[in-house]
Amino acid sequence: MLGALWTKSEPRRRHLQIELLPSSFDADGRASLAQRLTCFLIDNRVSVDAGSIGLALTEDQRRTVRDVIVTHPHMDHIASLPIFVYDLFGELKEPIRIHATSQIIGLLERDVFNDSVYPRFAELRNEHGRVMEYVPFEIGKEFKAAHLSVTAVPVNHIVPTVGLLVSDGDSTVAFSSDTAETKDLWSLINQAQRLDALFIEASFPNSMRQLADASKHLTPAMLSQELTKLNHNGMDILAVHIKPAYRDTVINELKSLGIDKLTVMEAGRVYEW
Repeated sequence: MLGALWTKSEPRRRHLQIELLPSSFDADGRASLAQRLTCFLIDNRVSVDAGSIGLALTEDQRRTVRDVIVTHPHMDHIASLPIFVYDLFGELKEPIRIHATSQIIGLLERDVFNDSVYPRFAELRNEHGRVMEYVPFEIGKEFKAAHLSVTAVPVNHIVPTVGLLVSDGDSTVAFSSDTAETKDLWSLINQAQRLDALFIEASFPNSMRQLADASKHLTPAMLSQELTKLNHNGMDILAVHIKPAYRDTVINELKSLGIDKLTVMEAGRVYEW
């Protein structure tokens, strides 16, 4: 449930908390709703992608986030990951763990942590030990990231990309990452006993279907068709990855779909399930 509340008569439990970190700023320096980078923070401990992780974390969050799941190596999903590790280099008492497929890890090593763009942090140490380590996971096999159980499957994007099913043992959510029409993600989600929330991309307006097809993203109309593959009902559906230049148009098209519990995720707001 969005914005969950407790009453005195209800048993109080820790809710799964998810925040889309801000990645754009207005002229006055305040965070805006426009999403140019992708970084979801879960329970202030685990990050799904790392676009703005080095820019938007609070000081408390910087001290607690030690696990980063990378769905794919496009810049808007990893842009400030090197900055995050670099800023913490001297104070880390345990390494930043980068969870990704072996293929994605190889691309990060080739294109980012290559001693040209940024140092090979996985090979460096501070006085406490290693500062970053890669933790490869296998497609379709559950793995742990901090307190979370995660399963990844391929989605349909122009580079190797995974969608995720994530659970803390009580709540279960899914992330589409960047994708066009896809199949394996829906099969994975439909096998889950419950689904509390789905984070699904809606990059371009319907008028730009040709560009969406070429870049392998979704429009609102395509999103609607993808949801017909989903067997679960009653979950919150949060549209993300809306290109800022088309934000108003995409939001209006999403509203016109009339899909129950479909909203646009707000950067900087903490959601609970």
